[in-house]
Amino acid sequence: MYEYHNALRVASELQPAAPVTLVRPDAALDAARFFVSAFPGKSFYAVKANPSPHLIETLWAGGIRHFDVASIAEVRLVRGLLPKAVLAFMHPVKAEEAIAEAYHVQGVRIFSLDTHEELAKIVRACSTDGVPADDLTLCVRLKVSSGYSKLSLASKFGIGVADAPALLLAARQAADALGICFHVGSQAMSPAAYADALAFVRAAIVEAGVTVDVIDVGGGFPSRYPGMEPPSLETYFAVIERAYEALPVSYSAELWCEPGRALSADYASVLVRVEKRRGNELYINDGAYGSLFDAAHVDWRFPVKLVRADESVAEADEFAFYGPTCDDMDYMKGPFELPSDVKAGDYLEVGQLGAYGQAMRTGFNGFGAGETAIVRDEPMASLIPVDGVPAVPANVVKLGAHRR
Repeated sequence: MYEYHNALRVASELQPAAPVTLVRPDAALDAARFFVSAFPGKSFYAVKANPSPHLIETLWAGGIRHFDVASIAEVRLVRGLLPKAVLAFMHPVKAEEAIAEAYHVQGVRIFSLDTHEELAKIVRACSTDGVPADDLTLCVRLKVSSGYSKLSLASKFGIGVADAPALLLAARQAADALGICFHVGSQAMSPAAYADALAFVRAAIVEAGVTVDVIDVGGGFPSRYPGMEPPSLETYFAVIERAYEALPVSYSAELWCEPGRALSADYASVLVRVEKRRGNELYINDGAYGSLFDAAHVDWRFPVKLVRADESVAEADEFAFYGPTCDDMDYMKGPFELPSDVKAGDYLEVGQLGAYGQAMRTGFNGFGAGETAIVRDEPMASLIPVDGVPAVPANVVKLGAHRR
């Protein structure tokens, strides 16, 4: 990857016809160091948010030593890059073959589950010559509310508090270390999400009467986007720590989390070109089948800016985007705020696409990813404080600023 000062330099020097992913290793390092130093426990990076090898290695350089993997492909990826990393296979429903390879070949010892059937599957897959494994960490996933989050993760996985005690007791018999985990949903906009979920954890522990070794609060930690201004991440950590310390097992258990978006969102943006303007609709060369999946399918708004050598003095206006494919579904209604004089041939930078941007790309209709370039300016919006300096608000674009 070549290195540039910012998006303008990329646009000026490359004049790219395809989207260019702009990655910010400094931002990823800052995010990793922040979680390592500020979260009161262990942070597992949720690889699904962005499986870029460059990002994974950058997070390792920033101090992240634990990784939440959801498939055998993610297990292989991280193990190949980082032989000493601690991997947690946290998808609650796994193929038995995947469990067996993860345990016997890849050295995974941490698994999640939410049913007695999955527990039996894990025990079988990890046995050697019929002898059950004696070094498993098994995390029972509770069903909790996603009411505070922009994207729900409450319907697919998790066992209810009423049914959890029996599963906790069964898992305790098979586990060297027993954990309870949950997920409050993606982009949790209030720390109360974690306090409420930990109240469910407390109820399950008390009812089961078991010793629990791990409390895993999962992911859901937010980033900044237009129209989404969550509290500081330090506020989330403080609420989690208070609720965790009130649990009857806090004196002996470990506290874990699984940030994905919060560790990766600042890492990347995408430089796109306007191919056509029709009123307040802009036809750009990336879209719903590329890095803007969330903008199309869940109406996610991302920060955008016009990339020109001479800054526009036109008033701001609201625009929608069409992507490059021939599909009507390749549409992002936004609204995305840009100068009213934006026109065909202009370049735009779309920010905060390090989370679920690169990960969701396809090659549909022959349109895929272009080049990748390193840039050294600030991310377009951030919740990560750097050296005591407050994070960048979503409505402020610091043109040309350096992080170092």
